[in-house]
Amino acid sequence: MIHHVSRRGLIALAGAGAVSSGALAQAGRLRVTWWGGADRARRTRAALEAWGRLNPGMQVEGETVGWGDYWTRLATQVAGGNAPDVIQMDYRYIHEYARRRALRPLDEFMPEPLDLRDFGDANLDLGRVDGRLFGVAMGINSTAMLFDATVFERLRIAPPAVGIAWAQFAEIATAVARGAGRRGYFGTMDGGMHEPGFEVWVRGRGHPLYTEDGRVGFTRDDAAEWFDFWDRLRRAGAAPPGDITALDRQTAETSMLVTNRAAMIFTHSNLLIAHQGLTQNRLGMTSYPRGERPGQYYKPSMLLSLSATSANAREGARLVDFLSTGAAAGEALGVERGVPPSASRREALVNTVPEADRVQIAYIADVAPMIGALPPPPPRGAGEIEQLIRRVNERVAFGQLRVPQAAEEFTAEAGRVLARA
Repeated sequence: MIHHVSRRGLIALAGAGAVSSGALAQAGRLRVTWWGGADRARRTRAALEAWGRLNPGMQVEGETVGWGDYWTRLATQVAGGNAPDVIQMDYRYIHEYARRRALRPLDEFMPEPLDLRDFGDANLDLGRVDGRLFGVAMGINSTAMLFDATVFERLRIAPPAVGIAWAQFAEIATAVARGAGRRGYFGTMDGGMHEPGFEVWVRGRGHPLYTEDGRVGFTRDDAAEWFDFWDRLRRAGAAPPGDITALDRQTAETSMLVTNRAAMIFTHSNLLIAHQGLTQNRLGMTSYPRGERPGQYYKPSMLLSLSATSANAREGARLVDFLSTGAAAGEALGVERGVPPSASRREALVNTVPEADRVQIAYIADVAPMIGALPPPPPRGAGEIEQLIRRVNERVAFGQLRVPQAAEEFTAEAGRVLARA
């Protein structure tokens, strides 16, 4: 995931936006922004069209780009006083935007027009910052491993089950690569560059990725064994070399699974639908490999927030309510953004959604034994570390850096990033 501004720059822009005017907002118009691929755009526009039919006097405009460009553009819009009214927000960033007064608290709109009483306190808490509600979770997800069930069936290899250990995962990846017998096809993506995977690895060893005071929580040994694990898989031919991994831009369209280069990838559970829509092979989903302790956790896949400068905040809250709980919106959105926090929406969907959606709903329940506590939001500077782990792993994959040096460089640089953020 590539960002074109630093976390410090993003925060500064958001802070500037908090004191900018909302003059560019227009009465009778709502602007909605989100990140995501083509399938999410299609679903979201269908939901917005449904809202428009119910509210003919309010014009709704949707804006969407990929994750890599989203935060740069949003920060620029906030700084210019031109933020969209309804903003798709991520848990990684909501605390920063809320504390810089770029978002409007939603408590004043509850329970009318924002009625979230069937969310439950735990799901509402996912969008709270300092005791106030700044975001409404659109879905609950967790990290997940997607696998090509068609390939596993053809090779007559048992697919990875919930709760397998990292060593078992490596054995399966190697067996698939050897069994496929096809040059350029691998058992797994190179997960060494994947920060969420590294977090599960670290938490499974009893350490947080980041401490509560915003410092590095992992050790040099955690990093060394992580980079070594993936280096061994590359050398065994079970994971792709650096030049192939470089083609993965961390989108569904470019993933090793969709481009038919690997049988397993690390992602998030709500992205099963996007991947399934891009391949004719049947996909399955299971947990990340486990450590000695729970490494995974439930998190809001994304949230909906209101801009602090919106001229139509009450209408914006009505739209958030519709997108979060409305039946027509639920039919359009499905579970592409994760399993709905709304109990009534889950009940309405479970018997009507396609198989991939039911798999996702079941997964959230099945992975419960693997779940640990939700960590604090990533500290300032975490976005740079997300890019750093990819760069360091890439240098190891290309033979430019040995594992011990990679671990030392990554751990030291991560510490410096957080210290100056």
